[in-house]
Amino acid sequence: MGDTLEFNDIHTELKGSWNDGRLRFSKQSVVYKSHKTGKVDSIPAPELSAAQWRRVCLGHGIKLATSTGLVYRYDGFRDTDFEKISAFFKTNYKVELAEKDMCVKGWNWGTAKFTGSLLSFDVSDSPVFEIPLSSVSQCATGKNEVTVEFHQNDDAEVSLMEVRFYVPPNTGDDGSDPVEAFAQNVLSKADVIQATGDAVCVFKELQCLTPRGRYDIRIYPTFLHLHGKTFDYKIPYTTVLRLFLLPHKDQRQMFFVISLDPPIKQGQTRYHFLILLFSKDEELSLALNMSEDEVEKRYEGKLSKNMSGPLFEIVSRVMKALVNRKITVPGNFQGHSRSQCITCAYKASSGLLYPLERGFIYVHKPPVHLRFEEISCVNFARGTTTTRSFDFEIETKQSNQYTFSNIEREEYGKLFDFVNAKKLNIKNRGFKEGMKGADGYSDSDEDQHDAYLERMKEEGKIREEGDGSDESEGDSGTDTPQTKYIGLFQSDNVMLCVCRYDSNASESDSEADDGDSEEESKTKKPEKKPKKVVKEMKERKPRKEKKVKDPGAPKRPMSAYMLWLNANRERIKSENPGISVTEISKKAGEMWKQLSKDLIACAFREKKKKGGKVEAKKKSGGEKETKEGGNESFKSKEFISSEESSSESDHDRGSKRKVCD
Repeated sequence: MGDTLEFNDIHTELKGSWNDGRLRFSKQSVVYKSHKTGKVDSIPAPELSAAQWRRVCLGHGIKLATSTGLVYRYDGFRDTDFEKISAFFKTNYKVELAEKDMCVKGWNWGTAKFTGSLLSFDVSDSPVFEIPLSSVSQCATGKNEVTVEFHQNDDAEVSLMEVRFYVPPNTGDDGSDPVEAFAQNVLSKADVIQATGDAVCVFKELQCLTPRGRYDIRIYPTFLHLHGKTFDYKIPYTTVLRLFLLPHKDQRQMFFVISLDPPIKQGQTRYHFLILLFSKDEELSLALNMSEDEVEKRYEGKLSKNMSGPLFEIVSRVMKALVNRKITVPGNFQGHSRSQCITCAYKASSGLLYPLERGFIYVHKPPVHLRFEEISCVNFARGTTTTRSFDFEIETKQSNQYTFSNIEREEYGKLFDFVNAKKLNIKNRGFKEGMKGADGYSDSDEDQHDAYLERMKEEGKIREEGDGSDESEGDSGTDTPQTKYIGLFQSDNVMLCVCRYDSNASESDSEADDGDSEEESKTKKPEKKPKKVVKEMKERKPRKEKKVKDPGAPKRPMSAYMLWLNANRERIKSENPGISVTEISKKAGEMWKQLSKDLIACAFREKKKKGGKVEAKKKSGGEKETKEGGNESFKSKEFISSEESSSESDHDRGSKRKVCD
């Protein structure tokens, strides 16, 4: 068996959400590193007091207890891992890995046991469930009842809000109330922020970039209190992941960045970073609200009772001692301007990108911290607007992409060498190394296809060919003005197409071809100046004026329906007593519709009857004409049809009068 045991994809529960990571057992310690946050939990081997192996929802898990009262739980082991882990614990830690079964009876009464920072609810000496007291935010008591509330995690899909325990009303041996005793046991280990006692020190009116404003910072032994004009924040030191001290590019200011998990909340906004801005010239003299012996005993020489110096140094020194975290500073990277950062833009805001020894951090809006171990690859891309800058793209293993744009091309060589030295995967290594010139970046556009430039060149060639064909086909003696394409020039963002307008193209071409012979000739004709073509602006047509109605103009005549309605309105009211105005209109419409149908049917019958009489008359008239042989005067077809139509119209008028009456 080796000196270490390593397991990947091991999970730990944090306020309702699962975080995966890597667990390593060594002779000196037990180390767990989270893949999501990079936070490291280290348990020294001499502090291990007990270990349990049990069946959990994600396979098998280990519960480790320390002599300091802390409890750690790790899940995701296989059944076959028990033997080698048990043997490793016996050999190196002198601790037996005991198997413990969970109670699955489903009972809701049992015994509450407080073991260190863990509340265990047991039935018949078997645990039913366990509550980490560090997840408790508040504890309230009632009559024979204790309510335990929990911190909420934004990453958890389902959150447990509270649990209520019923405590039987039995007095203890010393006469104490069991409800109060239960609540005090919970609060003694719960993560409840209470400002008890005086602050260790206070910093007045510090400029904070995220969240924005000026805050008074009170330093307490277990938490940090930010007091502003609008908002107050209490930040436990256990939520601080990292500390950064970063110099500004102007060398006159300093950023102090505090990374938080879980973040502080302001409404629906989450702040994962607390960013303070200091001036290097600002000095401070500070006296801690503690005695010298107490300072020496608690902080072991990291702090002294009286301190003086630059403000950013004192704040970072106090935070390092109380949080017990190392302060990360920029490494040996130096940009083109000898600064330790790169000016760039992320999303819509401009900021500074700091290459660190183990990652990148961008400040300040929004802050971004990327560790090398979570980076999949990087990419150097040409800027979209100009060739004087480039983009730096970072893709993480979770398929998230961060693009830092508008980086000066002089920074390319330094950044490329830094990424290459850190052995990060460069997505377009061959292409970019070919671009890399003496100044670290190529200024030519030959390696990238410019569609607009190619199109302009093609249009220039077409113009030249068209000019040549016009000269060959046209008459040489005519003086027709022509436009001649000279060339295409490009500079940075400007592209210029130069053309010459020549009124006598044949003469200018012959002069250019003759060369020296024209210089020697004495009868040289002066060249005509190019004519200026001015396009006359078309006159706008005046707008048509709107017609104004004459108030004295006659009105339109009423329609047939309205005339009929006015004449028959009273008759409709008498036939339908109590009818409303709207119903009168509806009834009149029905009657008018039926009246129209009756008129049409009547007219059709009369026309059909009249048509039969006319045909009979035609037949009798024809016979009479044939018999008498022309004694009657001849009537043309047009005369007969006009006479019939007039008689029909008179008849129809009479029938309509009958129907209307």
